[in-house]
Amino acid sequence: MPTLNLNICLYCLIVFVAAVVVNAVLAALLAGSALRKLSHREEVVETYVRVGVPPDKLDYLAVILLAGAAGLLLGLLWAPIGIAAGAGLVCYFVLAIAAHIRHHDQRHLATPLVIEVLAVAALTLRAATL
Repeated sequence: MPTLNLNICLYCLIVFVAAVVVNAVLAALLAGSALRKLSHREEVVETYVRVGVPPDKLDYLAVILLAGAAGLLLGLLWAPIGIAAGAGLVCYFVLAIAAHIRHHDQRHLATPLVIEVLAVAALTLRAATL
């Protein structure tokens, strides 16, 4: 019986380490994306205007991304925060993907798709460590 408990603990450790790695990578990408939005550089603003986001709303989107990044990292200490942050980010990027599709902006669709996959992975891994 001790071998079974050891295997379960090892599995939990591996899943938690994977969650830490995915959450850290995703948090870094979110922070970078938020800083890009906060820069209000012309090419950045044009990208968002193309998918229907008014330029004056970029700061709000940046705050949402920064909150999501913070939630992912804090969620490593307390799972409910990480799960809530992951769920919120999954919803955010589903809407981002929909906006790109709706406005026929397939050229920039890969970025939110990749981040969506990471958000789903972060949510799944954190939920698996409960």
